[in-house]
Amino acid sequence: MIVLLVLVFVIIILVDVPPLIKQRMWRELAAFSVLFIIGVVYSLGQFYHWPLPNPVKGLEMLFTIKP
Repeated sequence: MIVLLVLVFVIIILVDVPPLIKQRMWRELAAFSVLFIIGVVYSLGQFYHWPLPNPVKGLEMLFTIKP
């Protein structure tokens, strides 16, 4: 199962990264890289049952701030 997960990540990189480099879209490549790494960590965390923080909790705190 982990091999399939890694294969999917490699395919995503092979499809999305070369056009960004070819068009010199460095900011988009940086944003893609950050979000991709977060996705990889969370996917591996789900697979290996790592204790990961819930991102929804942060969004709830952000949107429920009272003035």
